[in-house]
Amino acid sequence: MTAAEPLPIDARKQAAAMAALELVEDGMQLGLGTGSTVEHLLAAIAARGLDVSGVPTSEATEAYCRELGIRLLHPSEVERLDLAIDGADELDRALTATKGGGGALLREKVVAAMAERFVVIATTDKLIDRLGDGFPLPIEVVPFAEAPVTRRLRDRGYEVRLRTAGEGPAVVTDNGNHLLDARMVGGIEDPAVEELWIAALPGVVECGLFVDLVDQALLADEQGRVLSLEPEPS
Repeated sequence: MTAAEPLPIDARKQAAAMAALELVEDGMQLGLGTGSTVEHLLAAIAARGLDVSGVPTSEATEAYCRELGIRLLHPSEVERLDLAIDGADELDRALTATKGGGGALLREKVVAAMAERFVVIATTDKLIDRLGDGFPLPIEVVPFAEAPVTRRLRDRGYEVRLRTAGEGPAVVTDNGNHLLDARMVGGIEDPAVEELWIAALPGVVECGLFVDLVDQALLADEQGRVLSLEPEPS
């Protein structure tokens, strides 16, 4: 018997998004993530005609929600969100996530922390043993502090690169900051310790480690089957 051909990656992302759609109910106030997997979810919410509103985590998500007719909220308008759904660049077995490949990590973390429940949607290849090696850790910094923060990170053992637009200038986040992509060869040993250490560096606005925030991960495999995972003790 011949093994089935793997689904295209976009079809797998859509499968994860459709699984998350089943968690969304009329009247919910949502955290609306950023990225291609979440775009499938937003389109499905609009297609189903669900009566929801949400806080977008990026200007790109805000623009897409306006196009789809999804009502938007500002963080000042709501104390708690019923549910936040977002993607991830990497995820370990404790469901600590690395986020920020799309540059929206600051707003994504603010929104995740506002939610009663935070669900990550992704594909199974994002699930790994150690964060920070295969996919560099994004760190948002104020431009003034870019050089000293880079030096401190390199002293700690990171390979650090300023994120640029190809060969052009530095990428600027929706918040007017720059992004450093920091790779730790062999991975980050203790993400909780590392998140605190990085956050304490003067000039760091936020880092892409999401520790103790993810309540559930919905991960689509190569055949489009969706695995539901909850955090394992680290």
